[in-house]
This record gives sequence, structure tokens and C-alpha cells, in this order.
Amino acid sequence: MSNEWFKVAELSEIRVDRTRLCRIGDQVLCLYNLDGAIYATDDLCTHGAASLADGFIENGEIVCPLHDGRFCIRTGKATGAPCTIDIKTYSVKVKDGAVLLDSTEFADVPHDRTIP
Repeated sequence: MSNEWFKVAELSEIRVDRTRLCRIGDQVLCLYNLDGAIYATDDLCTHGAASLADGFIENGEIVCPLHDGRFCIRTGKATGAPCTIDIKTYSVKVKDGAVLLDSTEFADVPHDRTIP
């Protein structure tokens, strides 16, 4: 079975070295543009109830705005105290200027939003 992808943003909406909040049903994700490569993770910091989209990107990491904990954007690995629990990452691809996520990683994606 091949993956189906769905559009969550236009590439132009995610500026270089910036974040963008993204909602998929009840899930909240953070999209990142690291030097032109797009990544996606859960938005909620695993240490405290802070939105990583409100943090800032530094050296390939997202710095949590609440306690300055850090996560590797590419892998989700917790890299700086007080964060010790990794964040979930998601598969991303860019096609024709659209940022797409793999629908198999989400429970509630309307079928009409998917792109084979």
C-alpha cells in the first residue's frame, strides 16, 4: 500500500529558520524551515505545556520558550535540559510548492485531502 499525503501549508508560508503552527484534527504540530528543508514535530514540549511554535530555532534545534529546553528538529531528540523526553517527528515532503504530510501517521485525515 502506498502512502497518501495531504497538504498542510504552502512552502512560502514557512519562512527560513521560522516555525509555523499546524492543526490536524485534535493534533497540533509545529512545522520548521531549516535552511529550506521542511520538518514537522509535535508542537507541545515534553517538559512543560509550552508551544514549540513560540520558541526559536538555533543550530538545528528548537528552543522551548518556557524553560529553554532543546530538541533536535530533524530527529525530535531532547538535547537540552530540562527536556529529557523526545518529541515525535513526522514524515514531510514538498511537491509543487505544497508542504505535505503522510496521512498514515494521523488518525483523522479527511480522505478528500489526500494526494497519492
